[in-house]
Amino acid sequence: MSVKNQGCIEVSGDSKTAVVAFATPTITDVQQITAASERLKRYVQKNHPKTVVFDFAAVKFFSSQVLGLILATRANLLPAGGEVVISGINPQLHRIFKITNLDRIFRFSLDRDSAVKNKQQ
Repeated sequence: MSVKNQGCIEVSGDSKTAVVAFATPTITDVQQITAASERLKRYVQKNHPKTVVFDFAAVKFFSSQVLGLILATRANLLPAGGEVVISGINPQLHRIFKITNLDRIFRFSLDRDSAVKNKQQ
């Protein structure tokens, strides 16, 4: 199932793994992030993926509200034993996760393919 061209994210996946790819290099628009968060919450509730991979490969900058989107997704997955994986993040953005200690609660993968492959084994 895939949801395309709906704001700052593109969501695709199956019942095991959903991939959230950010569609723009700069993610700062509060309304778009809020809409993306609601859309992703509905996707998780409807499809029940065990893992959600956030693909940051195209992202150069994001606001702190994106961290809220990721944390909310994690909160929706935890009751069913699910997890969030961060993939393709550049070193400068990875620092944000380290500074906020979020690197301790998320798993990181070099790229989207590795993250998805790792979860399908």
